[in-house]
Amino acid sequence: MTDHVPAEPVPAEPTGRIVLLTTSHRVAPGVLSWPAWQVLHAADRVLCADPAHPQLPYLRDAGIEVEREAPDAHALVTACAGGRTVVVLPGGEGDRRLTDGLARLAGSGRVSMPDLELLPGSYDLPGARLLDLVQVMDRIRRECPWSSRQTHRGLAKYGIEEAYELVEAIEDGNRTELREELGDVLLQVVFHARIAEEYRAEAEEGEDGEGREEGEEGEDGDGPFSIDDVAGTLVEKLVHRHPHVFGDATADTPEDVAAHWLRTKAVEKQRESVTDGIPLGQPGLALAAKLAGRVRTGAVPVELPRGEGIGYELLALAARAEAAGTDPETALRAAARAYRDAIRAAEGVGP
Repeated sequence: MTDHVPAEPVPAEPTGRIVLLTTSHRVAPGVLSWPAWQVLHAADRVLCADPAHPQLPYLRDAGIEVEREAPDAHALVTACAGGRTVVVLPGGEGDRRLTDGLARLAGSGRVSMPDLELLPGSYDLPGARLLDLVQVMDRIRRECPWSSRQTHRGLAKYGIEEAYELVEAIEDGNRTELREELGDVLLQVVFHARIAEEYRAEAEEGEDGEGREEGEEGEDGDGPFSIDDVAGTLVEKLVHRHPHVFGDATADTPEDVAAHWLRTKAVEKQRESVTDGIPLGQPGLALAAKLAGRVRTGAVPVELPRGEGIGYELLALAARAEAAGTDPETALRAAARAYRDAIRAAEGVGP
């Protein structure tokens, strides 16, 4: 009688690895993370069904062979048999079909699934969605019958409306509305910049600007610009006016910051009068307070004009509020909203 010797267990065959390598279209093609390049170079196969995938030329330059193939879930699992690693570059309508198929196989329990990994090859930086906004605005400007005909002057009224709606959202304290209204104000910026970009193209092509509104031809002078020019100008201004952040200056209080701002702004603008640059089209109380503030900070020896009528009384109130650190326009709006609420309550109407 011989002793029974148990058979050695047969090791399970390695199931391999599927890597779905995602990239952001907002990051320049070829700019991939180090883990992404490591996986690509070490993979047994790299698959991509989209012949126009923006990464393909850069992968070829890096010596990585990419197969034009769109396997289904079963075929992809089979390709990983024996411990092989298969990298898939998503891109196209088949992505959802593939991921759903892999999920169904994994949930069935009938298939030994490879390791599944979602590897971001590039990441969006803060502000990346602004690139989407620029692209969407570009297409709307080209293809929308209404948007394609708009001009700076024609859009001016919308800028005013959106600014007031933003103020109302702030006063209401509604975060959802605030987010939406900020977007509407941003739309005005991008829209105007997109129009100005067309003037740049016209200037380069020698066109005469036919089709603009009467009086608008040449409103950009010799300086057509793009959204990047707008952002670049703003960046330069912010850096220059914050020497306590980007330079060697110091500022320990908000008053120090305001003093820095006024000094740098005075040098930039080279104004002849403290009133230069104050828009006369703003609401009356805000205009009065701005004038009073310029007089106070500029130490201009001028008294408030004295005259009869409510206008002069309001001017004096606005100057007094500004000197006390109160925005009279905001204060009056708050009082007016309270008055509106009292009226609605008296009428038995809800808020």
